[in-house]
Amino acid sequence: MDIDVRGPRFGAAVTTVLLAVVLVTGSAWLLAWQTLAFALGAAGGVGRSPYGWLFRTAVRPRIGPPREFEAPEPPRFAQAVGLVFAGLGLVGYTFGPDWLGLAATGAALAAAFLNAGFGYCLGCEMYLFMRRLTVRAG
Repeated sequence: MDIDVRGPRFGAAVTTVLLAVVLVTGSAWLLAWQTLAFALGAAGGVGRSPYGWLFRTAVRPRIGPPREFEAPEPPRFAQAVGLVFAGLGLVGYTFGPDWLGLAATGAALAAAFLNAGFGYCLGCEMYLFMRRLTVRAG
């Protein structure tokens, strides 16, 4: 079942703000929360993430029904990519080295910002590229 394209973009906006706060404060706790949010989105799809729930219950009823839909697999893969970077950042902030926390969190922030600000989902594009490669190889 396809998903409302606005949901993942809303989640990316929340993620952008949260990761920016992590970079400014160095809060491993906030990054742990974001890592959990990515894990839930990767495991159950973006609709099962906390930001997906917030979009579905608080935002979507106020902005009306969707006009555009997308397949759920690319955003779910993007959540898994975000999980890897947030996990690496969490390791860096918690155990060191500090540069790992900063670099991994910064990379996740850049990807989230691209999606939130411009509607360009880097993880989704990675998913589609990998699909094209496997179709050609198979």
